[in-house]
Amino acid sequence: MLAHTALRQRCAKWLFATGLFLMLGACVEKPSTLERVKEDGVLRVITRNSPATYFQDRNGETGFEYELVKRFADDLGVKLEIETADNLDELFNQLGKPSGPVLAAAGLVSSERRASQAKFSHPYLEVTPQVIYRNGRSRPTDAKGLVGKKIVVLKGSSHADQLAELKKQYPGLEYEESDAVEVVDLLRMVDEGQIDLTLVDSNELAMNQVYFPNVRVAFDLGDTRDQRWAVAAGEDNSLLNEVNEFLDKSQKNGTLQRLKDRYYGHVDVLGYVGAYTFAQHLQQRLPKYEKHFKASSKVEQVDWRLLAAIGYQESMWQPEVTSKTGVRGLMMLTQRTAQAMGVSNRLDPRQSIQGGAKYFMLVKDQLDASIKEPDRTWFALAAYNVGSGHLEDARTLARREGLNPNKWLDVKKMLPRLSQKQWYSKTKYGYARGGEPVHFVANIRRYYDILTWVTQPQLEGQTPTGNLQVPGINKDKPAEQPAPM
Repeated sequence: MLAHTALRQRCAKWLFATGLFLMLGACVEKPSTLERVKEDGVLRVITRNSPATYFQDRNGETGFEYELVKRFADDLGVKLEIETADNLDELFNQLGKPSGPVLAAAGLVSSERRASQAKFSHPYLEVTPQVIYRNGRSRPTDAKGLVGKKIVVLKGSSHADQLAELKKQYPGLEYEESDAVEVVDLLRMVDEGQIDLTLVDSNELAMNQVYFPNVRVAFDLGDTRDQRWAVAAGEDNSLLNEVNEFLDKSQKNGTLQRLKDRYYGHVDVLGYVGAYTFAQHLQQRLPKYEKHFKASSKVEQVDWRLLAAIGYQESMWQPEVTSKTGVRGLMMLTQRTAQAMGVSNRLDPRQSIQGGAKYFMLVKDQLDASIKEPDRTWFALAAYNVGSGHLEDARTLARREGLNPNKWLDVKKMLPRLSQKQWYSKTKYGYARGGEPVHFVANIRRYYDILTWVTQPQLEGQTPTGNLQVPGINKDKPAEQPAPM
């Protein structure tokens, strides 16, 4: 009897100890997603490989989404690790997997279909879905006009969702979803006439239009929509809350606007004919002078593509150009500047490029130390065009208006005032054609962006023209006649 009692007591103690252990174990909470990110010291992000999101050039990783999410990682004090998805379905499937990406930053638009897979952040970019057709072909003007057309869109995209809804209204509407293409491929297929139409967002068209001068917007399909980041679905909102706080802060402190201006604020500079012309000159002219740009870039420690962009803006890569004011050569140097930079023959492209590179870096080095990159480069370009004195006048006007004199986004608003008497009469250096440096910088930034994209490593396997790798630039002159309605 005593033995049975002792056994029951031992069992009771064992059960009590086991229960206590389980209870204590249950009280130890798993770390939140945000805590794990900080503990690991790594923010794992999944995105798409495209000019509007993320790509690599010779200087490393870049792209609108990359730059924004890099700032977020820096804010967290962790390292950023990027992986790319082959398609949108894969992107959402990978999100939140063990040891996988915890954040998707890929120009995403929230939808009911994705609600079970992800939770979406506050918006950071407004875009408009657009129907794209080839100039010279029949242009649809509304949703009904999509019936009977060969249409391809990205598999799993919000555009596919839009077409699925339209099909309920127009049963004859047919379209294909492809996971083997990106936006660049879709635009090329329209440009080459392989398909009739596609749907892309306005920002992605803007980034890619220059490569495909025959593509046009048929019409906007629906209202503007917001792009957002995404985290895995579930009850853990720790990372999402941090993301929202970062995006809200970036909106208020101007970070988002500066990135938008950097990537999208100058995308319409070229126009259709300009895009075609630049594409032709990339193939026919730049290969003759590329070695000189690269040689000067090594000497002056400046990106050769920026020098090439300046050269194109100045002369369209024509070494014997002379302006009415006597400015000459590929980099359009004045006689005084040429002498100061050691250029004996302004019409010699090698000397002109060397002199232009040396002068640009001199102007840049003379800027106020408080001006940081990337604004410092844009300020240097403006000073290269209009002169350092007038640039300082514009910075002074910006300061008086309560704007930041060290931010190009603010100072470029003031430069056009230098041509208005009510403003230039109050400045040290007086009148200037202040609108010119604004256009000068915008043009060069656009040319530089294009050169950055066409010289990225992923494209080096393509058939080169000369020494330059040119990704799918259509060599056919764009038809400019009005498209039939």
